[in-house]
Amino acid sequence: MDGAGSGVVRFCRSRSRSAGRRCTRPLGHPGLHRHRTIMWTDSGADAPRCAGSGEPGAPAEPLADGYPGGRALCPVCLRFIPLDDAGALVEHDTTDVTETDAEARRRGEWFNVHGW
Repeated sequence: MDGAGSGVVRFCRSRSRSAGRRCTRPLGHPGLHRHRTIMWTDSGADAPRCAGSGEPGAPAEPLADGYPGGRALCPVCLRFIPLDDAGALVEHDTTDVTETDAEARRRGEWFNVHGW
């Protein structure tokens, strides 16, 4: 279930950072990205690769059903990311445009149980 009625608020996630700030406009908005009074274009956005890529990580404490399935919490983008054989976060972007509402909801549940 995506979109209206899902209980998940969707903000702009597509290449939408500037100096680490996330765009706070709705998903699919026209025009400039915005965070408070700072505005920027897609061409002025941060590179999509997350700065947490390659950093050491450890599997996050699971919920009772096993979520997040051995993935580690990236301290930069706050998403659950797989670890490579050396225990580092695999290369990833700061956002995942294919992320489902279910994943966003589960991540919220995880934070409610385990905190930040």
